[in-house]
Amino acid sequence: MAQVRRLDATSRSDGEATVYGAWERFVRGEDDLRGVRPEIAISWQRCRDQYRVDPNLIEAPVAVAKVDHALEHDVVIAELGFRAASLEHEVSNLGGILTITDASGRILAQWGDQATRAVAAKANLAPWFCWAEGATGTNGMGTALMSYTPVLIRRTEHWCQAFHDWTCAGVAVRDVVTREPVAVLNISCWRGELPAAVGAWLGNAAKMTQRTLRLRAKDDGAELMAAFNHARSRSSAALAAVDPAGRVVLADDTAGVLLGIPGSTPAPDPAVRWKPELPEFIRASQYAAKQAARNPDWVGSTQIFTRLANEPTSISFKPVFLSGHLVGNVVSFGVSEGDPLPRPSGDGPLRMQPRRMVATRENRMVLLRLPEVSFAQSDGNDVWLSTDQGRLRSASPGLDRLEAELSDSGFLRVHRQYVVNLSRIQEVERRFKGELFLVMDDQAKTMVPVSRRNAAAVRRALEI
Repeated sequence: MAQVRRLDATSRSDGEATVYGAWERFVRGEDDLRGVRPEIAISWQRCRDQYRVDPNLIEAPVAVAKVDHALEHDVVIAELGFRAASLEHEVSNLGGILTITDASGRILAQWGDQATRAVAAKANLAPWFCWAEGATGTNGMGTALMSYTPVLIRRTEHWCQAFHDWTCAGVAVRDVVTREPVAVLNISCWRGELPAAVGAWLGNAAKMTQRTLRLRAKDDGAELMAAFNHARSRSSAALAAVDPAGRVVLADDTAGVLLGIPGSTPAPDPAVRWKPELPEFIRASQYAAKQAARNPDWVGSTQIFTRLANEPTSISFKPVFLSGHLVGNVVSFGVSEGDPLPRPSGDGPLRMQPRRMVATRENRMVLLRLPEVSFAQSDGNDVWLSTDQGRLRSASPGLDRLEAELSDSGFLRVHRQYVVNLSRIQEVERRFKGELFLVMDDQAKTMVPVSRRNAAAVRRALEI
């Protein structure tokens, strides 16, 4: 990152005045967000309507005392600390400070300009305090935890007015398997600007740090395959080895058919693991991983519909560990052993169904009822919605998250880039080589492709 001299305080520019005016209106309850970047508008919406953060907050709250996390998270945080410390002199010359937070938004360490650190301390921009978006509103650290790319929060884009003199840029390092945040590296300047290269530098720092997690995940995948082969030699049941996110590293041919994925095809690399076509199976696998992480002796079972039969199929989860670290579960089909997993119809809390979706159009937020959405399409890290009001950018940070939110609401993943509203499918076209295309009922009669691996799930869902 090129060295840049410290900038003195300047008067509010025309762009800042526009954003500040939008902030004032939005805080009053209006939804006019002209001149506000979409990612900031989405963050403001979370702060006002979901988290209900007080925009008049003047300091960050104290962080919670206890947060559970895995050993590899400590490794990531230590490596980020090394990268931050190596850049301390350069950032100090900007009049800036570097901070590292954990996945809950707690600041763990801080480096940089002493004068700026003194100003930051007045707002609790310091270790022991929480800068999660739900606690302190839109800010570099908290908003990075909600994003899959580096974020830049300029002065009046902060949700709390007391932080309007700050410019911050942050990036989250995410677990390569679960995609959950592990830590955040952030750079902040008071009454100054950050260099244009800061986003690229942060993105590269996150990528380099994630290499450690990626190597660990490949070893975990190899251990899962070894556990699968060991179980295969001792059982005649259909088997699959799944990671903590519910993705399959290896399944036999029978389990592959039940899950809608290729059988006997190893996928130890976290970037190419198989995603089952059964959201219920994925949720059960994720729950089993959380239980096993808390109790290594845990074994559990439940029942799922595979859509190949009218009756549910029993499945059992047996955790697999490598050096005391949970790497996933071996799943046996047609077997019921261990503690029963909670069912949605049981005494446990029901999973909340989304009643609406949030999208942006130019500089306004649009609140959509689910029937208004025909399909969602991914474009890099952005998700675009085809709706009765036109093509809108979704507030969801990725298609995987949107799929999880809508899996029980009549939406189905049909392609790597598409999630469709099943009720909005008007026709199904079969091409010469067997490819399927869904003709949606929008005005353009859009044809959505169905990938070969998703074709069986589409046929089952549409009963064709």
